[in-house]
Amino acid sequence: MPFPEWLRDYKSAWFRPDIVAGLTVAAVVIPKALAYATIAGLPVQVGLYTAFVPMLIYALLGTSRVLSVSTTTTIAILVASALDGVASANDTARLMTASATLTCVVGAILIVARLLRLGFVANFISEPVLIGFKAGVGIVIVVDQVPKLLGIHFHKGSFLHNLLAIVQGVPQASWATVAVGAVMIGLLIAMERLLPRAPAPLIAVAAGIACVDLFGLSAYGVETVGHVPTGLPALTLPDLPMMMALWPPALGIALMSFTETIAAGRAFAKRGEPVPQPNEELLATGLANLGGAFLGAMAAGGGTTQTAVSRLSGARSQLSGLFTSLAALGTMLLLAPLIGLMPEATLAAVVIVYSVGLIQPSEFRDILKVRRTEFIWAVVALVGVVLVGTLEGIVVAIILSLVALAHQVSDPPVHILGRKPGTNVFRPQSGEHPEDETFPGLLMLRPEGRIFFANAQRIGQKIRSPITAVRPKVVVLDLAGVFDLEYTALKMLIEAEKKLREDEGITVWLVGLNPGVLVMVRRSPLGETLGHDRMFFSMSHAVAKYHAGETGG
Repeated sequence: MPFPEWLRDYKSAWFRPDIVAGLTVAAVVIPKALAYATIAGLPVQVGLYTAFVPMLIYALLGTSRVLSVSTTTTIAILVASALDGVASANDTARLMTASATLTCVVGAILIVARLLRLGFVANFISEPVLIGFKAGVGIVIVVDQVPKLLGIHFHKGSFLHNLLAIVQGVPQASWATVAVGAVMIGLLIAMERLLPRAPAPLIAVAAGIACVDLFGLSAYGVETVGHVPTGLPALTLPDLPMMMALWPPALGIALMSFTETIAAGRAFAKRGEPVPQPNEELLATGLANLGGAFLGAMAAGGGTTQTAVSRLSGARSQLSGLFTSLAALGTMLLLAPLIGLMPEATLAAVVIVYSVGLIQPSEFRDILKVRRTEFIWAVVALVGVVLVGTLEGIVVAIILSLVALAHQVSDPPVHILGRKPGTNVFRPQSGEHPEDETFPGLLMLRPEGRIFFANAQRIGQKIRSPITAVRPKVVVLDLAGVFDLEYTALKMLIEAEKKLREDEGITVWLVGLNPGVLVMVRRSPLGETLGHDRMFFSMSHAVAKYHAGETGG
């Protein structure tokens, strides 16, 4: 491992901003990490361990200067789904072993992905599908936390089962708990709007603990976190048999961890700073998870909200992450007993307020304005997470993204061109430019994208349709937008040209071939048929040639 770039180039002027940013981020991250541990069904101290070890390792090895790594709402709910099948919530020791095993497998998968240089995989979940997936996760988390706000208990099941149980349990709600939750939600929302730079989660947690102590809320039925062990995390070894059961969900968690990490790192990189390198991020997050696994941490990844706080607080380098990690260590050693006094409703309020941010109706509206099909993919991803499950939902998200990719490459556009009057600009015909010129007997077409065996037939149909309608003398195919012509597609083009020429008396010209496509065409029978007289550098040359032929020039 090379010497950390940020440490080698560190400037003394960065030290104070890094301390301030690191402690500010700690004030946000630590309460949220505690809350996310409860989402995952783990003891709250696991949140502290996750804000300590993975944060420390990533700060030393990561390529983003401001990325804050602990855990996220998305990862927490995926961890909860994974652990549900292998450990009971009542068996804390087995639950911690299962968490360590899962985190270890996630880290190993990320490291193997780095060795295979699979950083590009982060681009394989489309943005609309990711928006739908995260919105679904946000809805699931909110429904999961509502019982803690109401002070009710029931056996957890499917989303619809939980929703029905909440409705039926409202008459049995603890109104003191409801009051605490409502006050905390109001406090968090008010601070987010009026004092956006303040550490709202920390203030809410402190207020909740103070209220329990001052007003004796436990006597009114307000449940608290309970005992939180003081001191360093104990060494936890993964369980080999559990690895066999946990590797499928670990694969999905690893993908989501990496996707969120690289997205947050790229989003907050300033001009002049190193851009996060996908393969190096795989290694850094992999080692962060692997190291955290042995010291009680749950699966970790970069968080958008906490990274935004890091950037807004003035972080200059990964040293800010080291200070955040040290703050988590100090909390473990000194403040654990106070955390035990925190109301469960306070943690639930923190989770709900920050999970609602995953649900962005405006993003769905923006997608719908641009493309209805991708809006449907986003909705399907959301419904898949809510009704099928979060782990299954990530599979749905990946499949949808691949189907979307396959759909796009299998049905590329073929434009009918016109010429902008008085220019040599050729553009797709549309109602916005009715004045664009066309030429009798000449049909100008422009296919786009890679033409290969999966879409050649479809492109052929799209080309054939206007030829049948117009019956031109010459068809000009502008291939400037075609960066690759696979052999199957080339063979179909050869056969189509021959049929048009011999059976229908229509001549085919080619325009704007890029070097790779030009070499393929020249080496084929089509190149011999067309020669130099029917292949042109630009559409304007082809039109000039056509006019010269028509006028006898």
